[in-house]
Amino acid sequence: MTYCIAVFRSRSQAIDCKGALARAGVKAELVSTPASLNIGCGLSVKFTLSAYSRVRGIIARAGYSSFYGYLNI
Repeated sequence: MTYCIAVFRSRSQAIDCKGALARAGVKAELVSTPASLNIGCGLSVKFTLSAYSRVRGIIARAGYSSFYGYLNI
């Protein structure tokens, strides 16, 4: 199965996003952001590629100021 991560610069916004996804019925987990990215807080939200469009909509509506982008892993 292919996964994506949503990368954040803020731990609190990453945690909030994980909760928003759970409330929307999307399975997600908090994971460490790959150190090679050298970005922000060190927390990202991992989810399946099949949930990408739903996650993208949820993140866009939330307007997270610390959201950096998506990465396939």
